[in-house]
Amino acid sequence: MTSRNYSIETIGIVGTGAMGRGIAQIAALAGLTVRLYDTNPAAVGAARDYLADTFAKLTAKGKLEQSRSLAALALVSGAQAVGDLADCDLVIEAIVEKLDVKRALFRELETVVSGRCILASNTSSLSITAIAAGCTDPSRVVGYHFFNPVPLMKVVEVIDGLRSDPAAGDALMELARRMGHTPVRAKDMPGFIVNHAGRGMNTEGLRVAGEGVASFVEIDRIMREQAGFRLGPFELLDLTALDVSHPVMESIYHQFYEEPRFTPSPITGTRLAGGLLGRKTDEGFYRYDDGKQQVPEEAPAPTGLPKRVWVSKRYPEAREAVLQLVAKAGVALDEDDTPAADSLIIVTPFGHDTTTAAVDEALDARRVVAVDALFPLVAAKRRTLMTTPATTRAARDSAHALFAADGVPVTVIRDSTGFVAQRVVATIVNIGCEIAQKQIATPEDIDLAVTLGLGYPRGPLALGDALGAKTLLTILRNMFSVLGDPRYRPSPWLARRAQLGLSLTQGDVADAVDAQTERQS
Repeated sequence: MTSRNYSIETIGIVGTGAMGRGIAQIAALAGLTVRLYDTNPAAVGAARDYLADTFAKLTAKGKLEQSRSLAALALVSGAQAVGDLADCDLVIEAIVEKLDVKRALFRELETVVSGRCILASNTSSLSITAIAAGCTDPSRVVGYHFFNPVPLMKVVEVIDGLRSDPAAGDALMELARRMGHTPVRAKDMPGFIVNHAGRGMNTEGLRVAGEGVASFVEIDRIMREQAGFRLGPFELLDLTALDVSHPVMESIYHQFYEEPRFTPSPITGTRLAGGLLGRKTDEGFYRYDDGKQQVPEEAPAPTGLPKRVWVSKRYPEAREAVLQLVAKAGVALDEDDTPAADSLIIVTPFGHDTTTAAVDEALDARRVVAVDALFPLVAAKRRTLMTTPATTRAARDSAHALFAADGVPVTVIRDSTGFVAQRVVATIVNIGCEIAQKQIATPEDIDLAVTLGLGYPRGPLALGDALGAKTLLTILRNMFSVLGDPRYRPSPWLARRAQLGLSLTQGDVADAVDAQTERQS
């Protein structure tokens, strides 16, 4: 395969839906000549009218100078036929997600454009190698995956197929920067980076709900207020809509040959069949009135603090945080080696369920309540408690009152390995580590893609470092030991770095030295 020198000034965009229009907008504003083509001629005119209206609104709001708005619109023209794209330096397809349709388009484009033209696919789930396989020259076929809405989502994945010319990907990386976006580079694997990494939040959140551990609302509250994410899994699914997200979940699961980490949930399949798609249909996991999410009010915390509290010594740091809250509430502490007959028993498991924690320490399960101590307890915005199936209502309510005594809201869930936040966050980090382990992308690009593409507070690898790789490894191993479910098997990337005390964002030391030597030479 011979690399070419690519210069991109004229772009053809095939497909004038939301994605095509968004790409056209940022390209024209970057000073590139844009040609729009759609099999429906009326759609081309509608797209140009949309861009004219968008530029006018941005100008009216003072976000875009009128001269630049007019200049950008003048760069956008319609194409009546595929042949009108002959002089393009790059053609981006943003059409239906069907492999045979994309292949047919690229085969046709090959007969029209010059040998220096890059053919890029905006696919979110199909293999770039498979798309390119229908071409005579697959070397110029590259993935260029933008996110909707394109002007606001400032990240784009550049995907190298097995036969892609690296220089073509390099040219698209530079073009992304010119258009004001942050490019990340990925190998051709199902889900690329963002949709691959996103399996952790959605599939694990669905699994928690499917086990009857907590409600959709409770899970979202925990992930937002305790774990610090902008949206919980069900708010996110309502935003993206199930007719988009459920097929992606199924596609990635099957493309990875039924990898347990990506197992979809029948919850979304059933709701999709019932038309409960999310915000776009005004009803999903939540109901929406005039676009406003309807959320049930949270019940007030019970009153009645426990007489005294015994706290497990299994995890010393977690115990210290609980002791601070006990003292703050003015509750007496039972400091004996074994709890007195009238003491509320608090355990702080990492990965284990409350039942396992109680049995391991030979505790009276009727009085045992677990608290999630993965995130800071004292300065928390929300706390999560968990009971055993044998825990009495009196024990549950007194624990709730204790941990809500300072006004922080508390969610009480049913018994679960890893609570909610522990298991969801550990899964997010673990999948991010697997992406790094498989060298689908660099650690830096993994974290960049996830923070920009999914809006997480940190990328999965940086999040793992912040919470502690050893702690997350403990959570995963304990969940695996209780359930025997291979979805919780730790990634070698996580396990090795946790054992060696290395950052999850760090590649192999020898490789880093080799790369630095190569740059210097």
